[in-house]
Amino acid sequence: MIYAPGAMILSSPSRNAPDLLSEVLTVLGARSIRRTRLEAAGDWALAFPAQARLKFVAVLRGGCWILLPGQPPRALAAGDVFLVGDTAYTVASDPEVTAADGMATYSTPDQDTVRLGGDETVMLGGGIAFAGEEAGFLLDALPRFMHAARGAPSASAVTRTLDLLDAEAGQPGLGSALVTMRLADILLVEAIRAYVADHGEASSGWIGALADRRIGQALRLMHSDIAFPWTVEALAARIGMSRSAFASLFTRRVGRPPLDYLTHWRMALARRLLDRQGADAAGVAARVGYASQSAFGHAFKRTFGHSPRRGERMARAMLPTTPD
Repeated sequence: MIYAPGAMILSSPSRNAPDLLSEVLTVLGARSIRRTRLEAAGDWALAFPAQARLKFVAVLRGGCWILLPGQPPRALAAGDVFLVGDTAYTVASDPEVTAADGMATYSTPDQDTVRLGGDETVMLGGGIAFAGEEAGFLLDALPRFMHAARGAPSASAVTRTLDLLDAEAGQPGLGSALVTMRLADILLVEAIRAYVADHGEASSGWIGALADRRIGQALRLMHSDIAFPWTVEALAARIGMSRSAFASLFTRRVGRPPLDYLTHWRMALARRLLDRQGADAAGVAARVGYASQSAFGHAFKRTFGHSPRRGERMARAMLPTTPD
């Protein structure tokens, strides 16, 4: 389940391993976006541009192909779910069909269902977007494409959720909009779980790194005590690796060196804290591990292109001038 965009989870030391996916989605201001339905028959194809969001598409009936840049076409069947990050993609009845502009097809805000000649194939789409400029933190660290096949051993929860979502969409009742939104959120997370369960350490990016015993432990150490003065040496020692081997493996699995990842995560946390009404830069600096406000300011500006004071002033400007 995706938490409300305004919610904040700040990690603190705990004997329980932090739920990093929930934490990252919450801190990055994840929010559900428009859910769409496609019913199609015959020859059809729709192309969609890259966007800074995490999108899922579930095949409810029939089958189709998905085409991604630089990759061979992939066939999808009923019950399959795929997720795409910040990449262009095309869905089609056949890879050879010339694609129409998918964005134009859904250009009307209230046009959530598109019908193309019949309903041999039925697909449901949805996903999550992120607040401000922070989407890149997660999207850059995830595979551009994740496929959860209905027949996979780990896909039972995906199948159950998809069946519930299909039934709710087919027979809407009281509160259907809310139920559909929550089920779509759950489906997206279950699809990520299924992908990780099937691919494990072979998964690319941050998701695969979490499945790696040693790098996953290092990530949990950083997230569980974000203000600790971590060094590469300290992290390597905690997980039983040499400094050089750890730094090399972490960079290869996560896509960033350890302390670069730590800095970016601290800045993402700091930005969300500064967006909260009444937060001040000095207090936020201390909470994310900076004893020096000047060092915090430099790191924040390198990450976002402006000082934390600007963000603080913007947050204060939204404060009510009279009591509620």
